[in-house]
Amino acid sequence: MKLVLTSDVKRKLGEIKRKTPKLSEKIHKKLELFVDNPKHPSLRNHKLKGNLKEAWSISVEKDLRMLCYFDEDGVIFFDIGTHDQVYNRK
Repeated sequence: MKLVLTSDVKRKLGEIKRKTPKLSEKIHKKLELFVDNPKHPSLRNHKLKGNLKEAWSISVEKDLRMLCYFDEDGVIFFDIGTHDQVYNRK
């Protein structure tokens, strides 16, 4: 499966890596797990509703989500953040 990270996600991952390297490692492990098995229970992968109805979400940890779209070539991760950040419920 081809995995693509948008420039926004790459920027956010760079910030996370500088501020909290252990969290950065955890994110990379979750992405590796996703590539191996997108349906792994620890990812809590699920389709979203409403204005994000074409997107899916995986959980990195309790309050950290990564949002993605599936296409014919693979998957595109387009956002990462807390539950409130990615679902615009600030």
